[in-house]
Amino acid sequence: MEYLQSVISVDFLKMLVRFAICVLTNWVIVAKLYYPKSRRRDFFFTFMLIGIAIFFIVFFMIFVLEDMKGKTGIGVGIGMFGIFSIMRYRTDAMPVREMTYLFIVLCLSVVNALASTMPVIELLLTNLIIIVSVWACEKSLKVVPCKLIQYDRIELIKPERSEDLKADLKARTGLDIIKVEVGGLDMLRDMAVVKVYYRSDKGSNTIDGKMKIRQTEFTE
Repeated sequence: MEYLQSVISVDFLKMLVRFAICVLTNWVIVAKLYYPKSRRRDFFFTFMLIGIAIFFIVFFMIFVLEDMKGKTGIGVGIGMFGIFSIMRYRTDAMPVREMTYLFIVLCLSVVNALASTMPVIELLLTNLIIIVSVWACEKSLKVVPCKLIQYDRIELIKPERSEDLKADLKARTGLDIIKVEVGGLDMLRDMAVVKVYYRSDKGSNTIDGKMKIRQTEFTE
């Protein structure tokens, strides 16, 4: 133990404790609360690794700036602006639920990295409050998977034929359809875009709600 303390500083050991709390909290939120409903492995991968990366960025940024009197606050502020700006500058549109989880993961990573003077028990309670809050919101949220379909029987989109439309889509897709919403119409080609909500024990998948899939999205 004495040899370990001579090689590794006390501050670094404290950081490892906060890092373990951060990773455990993020894992509970992402793996136990987010993933069972969405089944999005790509976001699971993203949330966990972004949380780890942000934690170390913030920790070492403070470590480097702590000797610069009067500049630590400015440096941390600029760093926070850069971290949260990644939520705005992205290539693909992110659903609101995934955006919320990304924000939670980022905030938890920043809080755990900054809490150098907070007692461990208080840090644990703070993380527990976040977990309970997410769990309570998830219990009240009913995620219904949906798909966008280009539909060719345009005569069935009339309001009075909604049951016929639902029955036809159920027969052709095999889905247990709950609700159908009619979107854009193409009178020249006699087609319509319909949004189908259905029951599924497997949750939504990575292509629900998309009309076009890029070639790269077929790879695992």
